[in-house]
Amino acid sequence: MKKIFKLIMVSLLVCSLFACGGKKEGGDEPTVGGGSLVIYSPNTDALCAAAEVFGEKYGIDVQFINAKTGECLERIAAEKDNPQGDVMYGGMNYANSFNPDYVPLFEPYVAKGDDKLPEAYRNFNGITTHYCLDGSAALLVNVAEYEKLGLNIDDFDSYEDLLQPELFGKIAMGDPASSSSAWAELTNMLLVKGDEPYDEKAWEWVNTFAKNLNGVIIDGSSAIYKGTYEGEYVVGVSYEDPCVGLLVDQAAAGKETVRLVYPSEGAVWLPAGTAIIKNAPNMENAKLFMDWLISDEGQKEIAKTTARPVNPNIANTSELMTPFSQINVKYENMELCGSHKKEWQTRWTEMFNASKQ
Repeated sequence: MKKIFKLIMVSLLVCSLFACGGKKEGGDEPTVGGGSLVIYSPNTDALCAAAEVFGEKYGIDVQFINAKTGECLERIAAEKDNPQGDVMYGGMNYANSFNPDYVPLFEPYVAKGDDKLPEAYRNFNGITTHYCLDGSAALLVNVAEYEKLGLNIDDFDSYEDLLQPELFGKIAMGDPASSSSAWAELTNMLLVKGDEPYDEKAWEWVNTFAKNLNGVIIDGSSAIYKGTYEGEYVVGVSYEDPCVGLLVDQAAAGKETVRLVYPSEGAVWLPAGTAIIKNAPNMENAKLFMDWLISDEGQKEIAKTTARPVNPNIANTSELMTPFSQINVKYENMELCGSHKKEWQTRWTEMFNASKQ
């Protein structure tokens, strides 16, 4: 369900300091801030809340239109002759950033400070600013439901454990053909489950995994982790950010409901991207948002969430986030995966459909 969040100007004082489109009193230098900013986003509430701080700082009326990645991109495409939004916040992964259907929808802009980020996470196409790292391999296990199957939760530590016959039809997985998080999970599997990255042995493993889903595919990434938390599914094949959010909730409740597992075969962290919509109505505010998002201030706000900042010098504040030193971190060939996206999505769909017969 789409949610719309609208920020109020923080005070009349801020409004007076940052008058929309005006100039500083007694000078010709343009003011910074004021006015509006409309953001389309598939991000979690926590990441959207981090961006709300930007609006408070600059006295900007920020409005969020929350929807799945594909829905946001479809809306931007439909509005290209009369843009209604300013920013696509999230959803701009490597494949989308180079998709020829999407590139013309966005404004070329390299944020200030981009050159200070690790080289692998810089703006590589002139439109996409990376602001956090998404853990694409997060296996969320409902402890009670798992142990009801006669299995030991302490033994669950890998992708291989997803093939246990006890889990037949009890795994929540999204559709890699339509979900960006499920697509990232698929490419992570293909990276680590073969003798070589993305080889036929890896595809054979994916085929076996698809059969163990028993025709169950979930529409919407939030339904995966929420459904697992509520016991509708035993294991959710998800991504790190919202899963850590559930760990925070259960820590406050004082009861372990779910456990987050990073597969021992290896887990990938991909840079999450944001971009300015072509001919955005509030272009200067959109550029200002890009700059702020990768500034130290913006990155510290990201660090308060359950996503990892793209700036490695800024650490997360949550003690519930497993440090990289305790995870088998792998690195995806983003260019290869991006160039094969449609082909691999089609192969997955055919494989999954065949598994239901």
